[in-house]
Order: sequence, then structure tokens, then C-alpha cells
Amino acid sequence: MKPKDKVTYIMIQNYIEQKYGFKVHSSYIAEVKRGLGLPMYDAKNAVEKLYQPRKHPTPEKVKTI
Repeated sequence: MKPKDKVTYIMIQNYIEQKYGFKVHSSYIAEVKRGLGLPMYDAKNAVEKLYQPRKHPTPEKVKTI
């Protein structure tokens, strides 16, 4: 049996752009996933300390994502 394919952030970004006509940043997708308690994967390029404060998506974008 083949394991399920992962839905990538790029796939989510492309879907939102095609369906709703605007782009979302990958950090917005991560913020929504974190808020919903969905599984997060370790990023190979993650940093210990953020250089800029985390930006939060607007309520409209949260609903869309």
C-alpha cells in the first residue's frame, strides 16, 4: 500500500491563488496550521531566533487558508 502524498505549502499557495486570486506567504500557512494543531514538519532551514517579528495573517486570509 502506498503512503499518502503530503500536501506541500506550494500546493496550498497555488490552490489559493487559483481559487481566490491572491497569494499567501508560507508563514501564514504555518501560522494557521499551528493554530489548528495540525502536524508540522521540521524545516531544514529553520533558525533559532527570528530576525523580524512574526507577521500574523488577516482574519480573511485565515479563513481562506
